[in-house]
Amino acid sequence: MNQLEAVREKLRVIRMLRVLKKTYTYEDLSEITGLPVTVLNRYVKGKVLPSVERARELFEKLSPYLNLEEEVKKRLRFDSHGFFDSMSVLSDTNLLALISEDVALKYMKVGVEKILTAATDGIPLAVQIANELGVDVVYAKKKKEVGVERFYEVNYIPSASGSITTLYLPTWALKKGERVLIVDDVVRSGETQRALVELCRQAGAIPVGMFFLISVGDIVERLKEEYNIPVEALVNL
Repeated sequence: MNQLEAVREKLRVIRMLRVLKKTYTYEDLSEITGLPVTVLNRYVKGKVLPSVERARELFEKLSPYLNLEEEVKKRLRFDSHGFFDSMSVLSDTNLLALISEDVALKYMKVGVEKILTAATDGIPLAVQIANELGVDVVYAKKKKEVGVERFYEVNYIPSASGSITTLYLPTWALKKGERVLIVDDVVRSGETQRALVELCRQAGAIPVGMFFLISVGDIVERLKEEYNIPVEALVNL
């Protein structure tokens, strides 16, 4: 194991502790891990890192208490009409990092060369996954940026909106033959994601998969059948 891999193992455990600390007290975590509260506090505060051996022990002990799907579900806030707010998930960088580690492991062998998302809510997750894979992230916007001369663009109609939306992506953002993972926070009807696939087509890039934090209904299965690529969501509502 090289030094980078060792540090990653240690940081993963620190992130796990920080996420669990939002549900469990230090006393609870001490009982789970067998470590003193003072030691756990130093880990959570980032004042010291565990050794590789201790990090592995902590990972084994903490894993049964940390279900990423359930962590996302319990943080969603629903209103009386059934709409939900995912900001508490997207703002938790430790939780997103843990999710992104799992996603990166699944797609590492696929040869992803670029992450593509649509501004704006998909960006936090896309950046974390891109960081884990060691690739760049680009995102399509609904407005043309000043200073960019050439764009790929696609028009689509979001469900129930009754209006046309346009996504713009600078032509330098994707290269011909580049293998692209499409990432977004939420997928409902799939129009935005189909628009992202069309941007890839215009650039000559190759979509090799889609990952979403949350999906609604059976859209994941429909996109999987439509494009014949891996399509996954951590949480389905």
